[in-house]
Amino acid sequence: MAAAAAALLSAWFWNERFWLPHNVTWADLAAQRGPEGGTGTQYPQAGHVLSAFPLALGIFAVRLLFERLIAKPCAIKLGVQDSGPHRAQPNAILEKVFTSITKCPDGRRLEGLSKQLDWDVRKIQRWFRHRRNQDKPTILTKFCESMWRFTFYLSIFSYGLKFIWSSPWFWDTRQCWYNYPFQPLTSSLYCYYIMELAFYWSLMFSQFTDIKRKAAKMANYAKYQRLCDATFMLFGVVFIVTRLGIYPFWILNTTLFESWELIGPYPSWWLFNGLLVTLQVLHIIWSCLIIRIAYKALLRGKVSKDDRSDVESSSEEDDMTSNSTKGIFSTSSNGANRLNGHVASAQWAEEE
Repeated sequence: MAAAAAALLSAWFWNERFWLPHNVTWADLAAQRGPEGGTGTQYPQAGHVLSAFPLALGIFAVRLLFERLIAKPCAIKLGVQDSGPHRAQPNAILEKVFTSITKCPDGRRLEGLSKQLDWDVRKIQRWFRHRRNQDKPTILTKFCESMWRFTFYLSIFSYGLKFIWSSPWFWDTRQCWYNYPFQPLTSSLYCYYIMELAFYWSLMFSQFTDIKRKAAKMANYAKYQRLCDATFMLFGVVFIVTRLGIYPFWILNTTLFESWELIGPYPSWWLFNGLLVTLQVLHIIWSCLIIRIAYKALLRGKVSKDDRSDVESSSEEDDMTSNSTKGIFSTSSNGANRLNGHVASAQWAEEE
């Protein structure tokens, strides 16, 4: 029963009329024959994607060894510290609120906890900030992950560039669609795609622990500010040239217009091109963010916080904490801010 259900699901998912152009079937590709009847040619198969699953486990194991045996010694040599954030003082009441209710209490809850513990609100704010930072990975862990991603991306990019440089369809994109989908699958092309797919499948095993930092972050973690700024500027130029230049005028041009002219649309054609166009919209948004960061860098003399990244610094945690306390401040007629009946200065609201 289960086998029949699995076969039915597989047949539905790999429906030929959705994935392939008109009058082409999976059997045609499996026959290893060209359109003129030649033999001995290997074409892409739907089952090839299954090869990536065992390889993903291998890549994940290589990553663990790389971070332990290569990245960590490099980080230590560069002076990256393994010290974690300041740990919060043990407190059963606050810990229960943190784990069961909220990690960022609002003003009313802060005031209630202040009365219950006989602590001032500032001390409770500091406790929650330290407790949030306590769960964050160390700088050394962040560096090791960034170095792994940088090494893999650089390696796979170099391999791919070497392979496609001698491919005729790299220089003439219309050749991507001649005799499509009857196009020979070489071993180099197969290895490239399966390796890429396996890498992203390997991220499924680590998605809950990864910090997801860019390679330029390594210079930041090692406190090489000038190198960090230069790397970010170089990244910005490359990103804008490739995402706003090469991608739309080369890649989208061939997938949207040249493919339409040579083979015509079919159901999966609309799906893939829809995703590619959506990606181009994201490229525009990300490019605007990069340009804004670069503009701020020119004004301030160094690269500011990357708006595309998630919260990392304790100062940003302070912003979250200060926002949560807005509800417990009141302004008297003479303009003084008060909390629990006591005057609070402007400096009081900012926590280092």
